[in-house]
Amino acid sequence: MNTYSPIHALLIFLFFSIIIYLLFRPIKGWFWVIKNNLKTNEKTVIEDVLKQLYHYEKSGKEVDINTLTNVLKFNNSLVVEVINKMAINELIQFKGDILKLTNSGRDYALRIVRVHRLWEKYLAEKTGFDKEEWHERAEEMEHQLDHEETDLLATQLGNPMYDPHGDPIPTNRGVVAKVDGIALSSLAVDCLGKITHIEDEPDVIYKQILAENIHIGSQIRVVENNLQRVVFYAEGEEFKLAPIVAANITVAILEKDVVIEDNRFRLSSLKENEIAKIVGISKECRGDNRRRLLDLGFVKGTEISIDLLSPLRNPKAYLVKGTSIALRNYQASKILIQKT
Repeated sequence: MNTYSPIHALLIFLFFSIIIYLLFRPIKGWFWVIKNNLKTNEKTVIEDVLKQLYHYEKSGKEVDINTLTNVLKFNNSLVVEVINKMAINELIQFKGDILKLTNSGRDYALRIVRVHRLWEKYLAEKTGFDKEEWHERAEEMEHQLDHEETDLLATQLGNPMYDPHGDPIPTNRGVVAKVDGIALSSLAVDCLGKITHIEDEPDVIYKQILAENIHIGSQIRVVENNLQRVVFYAEGEEFKLAPIVAANITVAILEKDVVIEDNRFRLSSLKENEIAKIVGISKECRGDNRRRLLDLGFVKGTEISIDLLSPLRNPKAYLVKGTSIALRNYQASKILIQKT
């Protein structure tokens, strides 16, 4: 018959004590970590549901539970469970099978939209992340700030009214500025416009716009618009888009007497032996990147020419105020020039 010595009993006691400690110790115990993660997941789902309902509401579309479960990246049963809790807490209400925001739900949604767009502004102004990453990173970060931290972030950014895509950033009181303009796909031939907003969803269309190197703030002239394509000129370049892609670009119509200077190009189009003057930097160039170019001498009125070409012509070295400065084409495309 096996018997346990006092030492064995002590070791068993210590073993189970350690397990119980690891499970239930304050804050970092496995039980509390799992419990807090479940709460975090529920909070994330609630906020994602509210944000989706807000965007559907703004676009004039109705949405039901099936639509939400298809859009959100969560387990369907979790989404349904959370929606039921949101209805009990009067964040949403049902009109038949259609989900609607209550006033409280809309206020909460605006807070999440505010945090998301502030994070996108931060990523654009203060970091080196590519614009393709802004939206996805902001999606992860938007659930992390409380009201005071959000206001602090806004203050650090100068309380901006718009995010890098041209979307209005709600104020801490829920006031949302208006975005002027119409879809580029609706702009008539020979109309003049200025790009004020580029929609970053759906992702597949946004990436097509990025690939075309289209910039917010660019003045454009439409030369063709039909069911097959929309063709326009901006900053000395021709752009061709499918109407479904052009519909994700908002353009403010310019008056007839506004003159778009035809002799305005992107620095990336400058050729050897050509001389130009810098007329500005595109709004597409922001934050530290913009300040760096200004510090290097790329200021309005400065004469510029090509100094050296790499074998692949990217990057190119430009002669600015007696100094040779290398820029890649995507950087040079954000500097506007007039050829002399």
